[in-house]
Amino acid sequence: MTETFEYISTDESSTARFGQKLAQIAKIGDVFALFGTLGMGKSVLARAFIQSLSGAGEVPSPTFTLVQSYDAPDFEIFHYDLYRIKSPEEIFEIGMEDAMYQGVSLIEWPEMMGGYLPRNCFRVEITPFENGRKITISGNSEEKKQRLAELEKII
Repeated sequence: MTETFEYISTDESSTARFGQKLAQIAKIGDVFALFGTLGMGKSVLARAFIQSLSGAGEVPSPTFTLVQSYDAPDFEIFHYDLYRIKSPEEIFEIGMEDAMYQGVSLIEWPEMMGGYLPRNCFRVEITPFENGRKITISGNSEEKKQRLAELEKII
């Protein structure tokens, strides 16, 4: 069963506020796969998510380092940008497999993982919509469906 939640973002600050709300439903072991073309707001959403839980002042994009980690009260947050990897197997070189179980992972360009992307992730798709963006989140378990219902209540 897949549950889908849609949110219309009118600007960058709206996307950031959504990232803060999304962080409120995060639990250890969650993977948020952030799909969208260049400039859609994946980094804006991830930055707000991370800042709201960790209090980090600066959250640089991990474009060149591939991963940045942040301490939150209940878990570690791993922020990945896989745009530059050449093959899906490179995720093992950066410790992604362990991180996905030990903390919360935000993955930009998850399509670069190929078949290694966990089936039970939150799939976050950001697409153009009128003058803004449409953010569509789906989860394929009953537990994820319940958390998306929680998200809908706090938005």
